[in-house]
Amino acid sequence: MGDLSKLPNIGVKLEKQLFDVGITTVEELRSVGSREVWLRILQRDPSACIMRLSALEGAIQGIRWHNLDSDTKESLKEFYHKHKSAIK
Repeated sequence: MGDLSKLPNIGVKLEKQLFDVGITTVEELRSVGSREVWLRILQRDPSACIMRLSALEGAIQGIRWHNLDSDTKESLKEFYHKHKSAIK
C-alpha cells in the first residue's frame, strides 16, 4: 500500500481505484479534488456511491467522512444525485 491508504477513509480497494484512475499521490488527490476523482471512478465502477464520494472528500480534509460538516455533506449529496442519475 502507498501513502494514499494512510489517509482517513482510504482502504486497499479505494486506493487501487485511485491508482486505476491516475491518482497515485496525496497531492494529486488534493489537486484534482474529490468530485473529479469520484467521476473518474464512476466511469469505471457504476456502483460508486455517495459514501465513496464522501470518503474521498474526508480524506482530502484529513477527517473521517462521518465528520464532514453539514454544508459539505449537502453539497456532495447534490453533486452525487446530479451525476449518478446521468449514468443510469
